Amino acid sequence: MPPPLARGLLLSGSALALTCLLPCATFAQGAGAAPAAAAAPAASKTLYTLATRCSQNGGPPQACTVEAIEEGSSTVYRHRIGTETLAIRITDNPVTMTRQDGNGQGWRPLRTAGARFSTNSVCFNGDELCVVNPNYLNSVREDRKDLRLQGRDLVKVHFGADGRVDATCYDSGCEANLR
Repeated sequence: MPPPLARGLLLSGSALALTCLLPCATFAQGAGAAPAAAAAPAASKTLYTLATRCSQNGGPPQACTVEAIEEGSSTVYRHRIGTETLAIRITDNPVTMTRQDGNGQGWRPLRTAGARFSTNSVCFNGDELCVVNPNYLNSVREDRKDLRLQGRDLVKVHFGADGRVDATCYDSGCEANLR
């Protein structure tokens, strides 16, 4: 099975539900919802750490580290770029993707997530945060031949206000204005 992030990107049927281009299933217990006070904290487990390249807001790629952490029914991907840490959380049931807010306290739903195979990149909210990982997406496509990814370059998902997948598109179909 592909790592959670890839699993998330590929969950929506034969589409890329971009649930976590890594071992996707660790994002939140509900988009933006805080865990119940009485609930025991979910045990966390580091799944892997990857040295790669990331870019922010369309800037040039720079060295970064991505750490995938399983936390209960979600996977959190911590992206360390220089002194900044950005986190994306993916849950499995229902599939949601959220981003940690600037103060590190809450989570807000993503608007979009997409994978471009020709550049081996996965981007969140347009080019707000992109992760470049040579060979990773190609291996996902090879491992998941049952999915309709052959011959595709761009797979993108749009999320609703609750962080759940509303639509998935491919290539030029992603140019449609989805609200």
